[in-house]
Amino acid sequence: MTTQLPLEDNFEDVINKAQRGHGLADSILAEKAGVALPDLKALKSGEWNEAVGHKIAPALELNPDALTRLAKKSYRPAKVEVEGLAQFDTPFGDITVNSYVIWDPASGKAAAFDTGGDCSPILELLSRTSFQLESVFLTHTDGDHIFDLDRLVEKTKAKAYTSSREPLIGAESIEAGQEFQIGALKVNTRLTWGHSEGGITYVVSGLERMVAVVGDAIFAGSMGGGRVSFADALRTNREEIMSLPDGCVICPGHGPMTSVGEERLHNPFLSV
Repeated sequence: MTTQLPLEDNFEDVINKAQRGHGLADSILAEKAGVALPDLKALKSGEWNEAVGHKIAPALELNPDALTRLAKKSYRPAKVEVEGLAQFDTPFGDITVNSYVIWDPASGKAAAFDTGGDCSPILELLSRTSFQLESVFLTHTDGDHIFDLDRLVEKTKAKAYTSSREPLIGAESIEAGQEFQIGALKVNTRLTWGHSEGGITYVVSGLERMVAVVGDAIFAGSMGGGRVSFADALRTNREEIMSLPDGCVICPGHGPMTSVGEERLHNPFLSV
């Protein structure tokens, strides 16, 4: 019930996100890293140069070896198959976005996490099973993640929840630290803000592996843009997600699923 999606970001995306997050102009970054400005610009445009990359990485607080693996396309998270977890990838404009359904195999009680650009795959899953969708948990309120919320709620009568820091008509506001149930499964909420004002990570326990639905906080090999606060995005990622067990599955808002252990080794932002 899962698909293996391409990585959301390539090495130049990581460099550009880190540079914006640290607020460094090209000229300042080049001087700080001790590289020629044309070489930096070539790197940022997608022309990998390992010598330049290894000088740029520490200046941006990135792991140079992890960045190299990303550039050489030698990093790929292991495919995730967990009973009780389904990932859906739907189009939204010129991008695609993930949504998830998690269910208790014993009771069939289920919850959706975000809606993506189209909730039809979620509805199709529900139509061919006996799952009872009781809740829709929103990681954040960017349009690509909540686009089909009204239809999903209308069709299923599920109750929607959002961070109190990102209130939304039609959804109940919740605080980080609140706990919920999906049948016998437990859902713990953690504040992982920085990409958005009130991003929430939902940590689900009770399946064969712990699962963390993180929205745009972390991607396989990268992270969200930290557009509200890059420093707080990094801090909360490290404190609230990377503190989970290595085997915990990470379900990101874009790209393939991964794990805490894999990101600890291979994510340039988080493996330093």
